[in-house]
Order: sequence, then structure tokens, then C-alpha cells
Amino acid sequence: MKIINVVGARPNFMKIAPIMRATRAYPEITPVLVHTGQHYDGNMSNAFFKDLEIPEPDIHLEVGSGTHAVQTARVMERFERVLLEEKPDLVLVVGDVNSTLACALVAGKLHIKVAHIEAGLRSFDRSMPEEINRVLTDQISDLLFTTCEEAKINLCNEGISEEKIHFVGNIMIDTLFYNLNKVNLYTANRKPNTEHEEYAVLTLHRPSNVDNKETFEKISKALNKISGYLPIVFPIHPRTKKQIKQFGFEKYYNGNIKLLEPLGYLEFLKLYSNAKFVLTDSGGIQEETSVLDIPCLTIRENTERPITIKQGTNVLVGTDGEEIVEEAQRILRGVYKRKKDLKFWDGKAADRIMRVLTDNGRA
Repeated sequence: MKIINVVGARPNFMKIAPIMRATRAYPEITPVLVHTGQHYDGNMSNAFFKDLEIPEPDIHLEVGSGTHAVQTARVMERFERVLLEEKPDLVLVVGDVNSTLACALVAGKLHIKVAHIEAGLRSFDRSMPEEINRVLTDQISDLLFTTCEEAKINLCNEGISEEKIHFVGNIMIDTLFYNLNKVNLYTANRKPNTEHEEYAVLTLHRPSNVDNKETFEKISKALNKISGYLPIVFPIHPRTKKQIKQFGFEKYYNGNIKLLEPLGYLEFLKLYSNAKFVLTDSGGIQEETSVLDIPCLTIRENTERPITIKQGTNVLVGTDGEEIVEEAQRILRGVYKRKKDLKFWDGKAADRIMRVLTDNGRA
């Protein structure tokens, strides 16, 4: 059974690493790792492969940057040649980036089975490119692996057969648990990548937040105010760095906001695992902070991971500056959510996925 595993961008790497490890226990499976090159910056790609112990890709498509249409089209064109040469039994895609949809679509057109990890997540906001990718990928997938019960409900509401859906848990948490010991989270002498005893960590990169000047300024003012109470450590995304300069917002990011270059997975895990709280517009961090019981403020109007609000530590604060500041102040007063039981977020999702894949391969 030959399986092509697709990665394209930074969020994919954490999800494919456990699959590549788990595959070693199945000699009947021949894995082929394809990197589309959607993320082409060495800091955001190569470092992650090293940190996460992902083998070098067997095939690199090197598509690089471009508009959504251009990037998706390049992946499709180059990935079709790969499928015609490799003739796999199944294509496994993860997450919701352009590469996810592009590779699933090509495989579907060639009548090759598609498996989607993290199926059924919905923000119900079609203005998000990721939401379009999620919905369409799920519609053409043969096996849909979900992280929570809500995802199954979403899929069934969209007319997808229950027989295709498999609740396996959260693959991101497999990676988190596998790497905890590496960063010595629970040692007495924890020394995070900052000189401050207490600090918050920030990630901010979504176009809806940083490309709109008015929205970005409201967020920036709020962050600047919070940094007056507590230092903020900010590994800054290249897109955000460019927008700060373009809009002349440097004044908001002086003083107690410490800007860092993008960090590898292990460095970033060590940094945020020691934080007082996390401010983010990312998806996966909402999940990881919930498992680690770290307060998380999500700077978005919606989330495709509502379970992190219901059962995790996540609070959706929108992009209104006042609410961001108010919630940060609540945490500093010791008022914040604690995690509840998150079923199958136990570090064993990859094993469940592999059992389903091999059962289907024998069928």
C-alpha cells in the first residue's frame, strides 16, 4: 500500500510528523512524503523538519508564493505529474492550507482515494480562505479523520456519509506530547527564551488582522497597553513585520514588546509553555494551550476550534481593542478558564489513523 503524505506549510508539519513515525510499525505501507513548498522560507520550513524529526521529503514541488489561485494552480499542475508517476493507493492531506485542497482535488480527479486529517472543522466564515479549503477538501475525501465530536456533526450536516468519518482525536497533540521532554517543561530550572520572569506570548499573522490598517491599529494599541502591565514576547511573522513598517506602527511595538525572528517548533514550545498567557490568531495554538492549561486569548471574530472555548482555556476576544485588554487584565487578576477533559487528545491519534488506513487497505 503506497501512501503519499502531503505537507505544504508550517501548520502541516506538526500534523504529518506523528504519521511518519507511526508508519514505521506498518511494513506493508510504503510512505512517500511530498512537500509542495508553499512555505519556502528556511526559518519556517527546514527548521521544523529538523525539530520534528521529519525525514527529508521524497519529492519537493517548490511552488513558492503567489496569490491563492496561482499557488493552488501550481500545486495542482506539479502534483498531477507526481501521482501519474508514483501511482499511489491513497493521498493523505492535513489541515486547511492551499496545498491541502489542491492535492486532494488532483487525487480525486484521478480516482485515487483521499484521506483528510482534521476534517470537519468549521468557522462558518467563508471570507476565510482556509474555510473554503476545509469544506471542499472534505467533500472530495474518502476518509475523514476528526478531532472532536462537533466535527462529525458538521460533516453530517453537509451530507457526508457517517461511514467515511472516523473520530481519532487531535494529531497536533501527538506532536505536543512527543516533544514535551525535549524542552524540559516540567524541570525546576525552566529558562524560557526571555529575560523576564513573567511574560505573555503573541502570534499575529492573519491577513484579516494585519492587512487592514484600521483593524491592525486597534489590535496594536491594545497590545501596547497590555505590555505596560506585562512584557509581551512576539516571534514576528514576515507578513506582520512588513505591515508594521508599511503602516508606520513601529511606535506600538517598542518598549515592552520584544520582537523575535520566527522560531522553530521546539523553541516556540519552550517559550509559550512558560508564558502567563498567549495572545494569538492562529488555530493550532488554541488547541495546544488548552491541553497545557495555559490561558489563550484568540484575536479573531470566530474560530474553527470551538471545543477549545467550551472545554479548553481559549477566549475569543475579537479585534476590538478594549475586549483584548479587559480579558488580559482578568488573567492578571487570576481569573481565567481551566481545561476540561478533551477526549482522544492523548497523543495516540496517529495510531488510530494508521489502524483505519490499514483496515481500508485490506478491504
